[in-house]
Amino acid sequence: MTENNLFEKFQSGFRACHSTETALLKVTNDLLLATDRGEGTILILLDLSAAFDTVDHTILTDRLRHWVGLKDTALSWFYSYLLERTFAVTIGNYSSSTSNITCGVPQGSVLGPILFSIYMLPLGQIIERHNVSFHCYADDTQIYLPLRPEDPRSLAAVRNCLNDINCWMAQNFLQLNNSKSEIIVFNPPNTTHISKSSLGPLFTNVQPTARNLGITFDCNLTFESHIKTVVRSSFFHLRTISKIKTILTQRDLEKIIHALIFSRLDYCNSLFSGITNKSLSRLQLVQNAAARLLTGCNRRHHITPILASLHWLPVRSRIDFKIYSLLLKHGRGWLQAI
Repeated sequence: MTENNLFEKFQSGFRACHSTETALLKVTNDLLLATDRGEGTILILLDLSAAFDTVDHTILTDRLRHWVGLKDTALSWFYSYLLERTFAVTIGNYSSSTSNITCGVPQGSVLGPILFSIYMLPLGQIIERHNVSFHCYADDTQIYLPLRPEDPRSLAAVRNCLNDINCWMAQNFLQLNNSKSEIIVFNPPNTTHISKSSLGPLFTNVQPTARNLGITFDCNLTFESHIKTVVRSSFFHLRTISKIKTILTQRDLEKIIHALIFSRLDYCNSLFSGITNKSLSRLQLVQNAAARLLTGCNRRHHITPILASLHWLPVRSRIDFKIYSLLLKHGRGWLQAI
């Protein structure tokens, strides 16, 4: 798939050198570029219901034959792998009768994710026909387009694109959950405000914030709502950890702090390179509290030597380090793509 360039270009799920962070970086960068041009942007987060469970085997094998180019023995292997599968439910000493599995990719398998990506290949071409930008991570699809109040064609393109996506989903036994699909409208400062009413039937799904691959986006791209959630949940876990600190070794205590606190501080933190100093200081307070909990130091001790003794970079430096790491690992591939 990689050697023959068969993957969808804007599919970041289950691919080497791709992640939720690289997907969100691409989308966020495009949104910021539109803001710099003084354009509003509409971002639509599509929600699929049980997507992996409704993959039709006949359609999937057709994708393998015509989109990937498998044939003869290789294609027969996939027929054997997908077809005539059965399942049963066992509880204690009781088991149900077996039933045939006529759809879905095997859960927890190595091939399951890549087979789903192959199943979704035509979706990218459908969206591109409407000149709408998009990015996917497995079954999470987001489409976005700059909006110009004086040009109603942009909104028409979004509505037509959504109609074609709905039709394609129905034809391929996938269920687009319109009630859970969320929309955010980004309005740059000092520009004409794009009102909900101007969005027509789409306005009912417009939200001030929406959760996108684990990050809460807000209409001003400040990430303040997300940072507020991270700070609140981190201090909750720190209070819980402090109650069991006495029964933990220093090594185990540090492991728990990294698992429950730094996993939140570092997740997709490359998006925070432009946040305000106020938001940055709130994240730094979390790290400072974690360092004092681990070392047993009180608030009177200066935090810089404590962080240095633990070899912990401050939050700002962790953000910069993440960006440099992404550039080092993926910069050559990104430059080649450009």
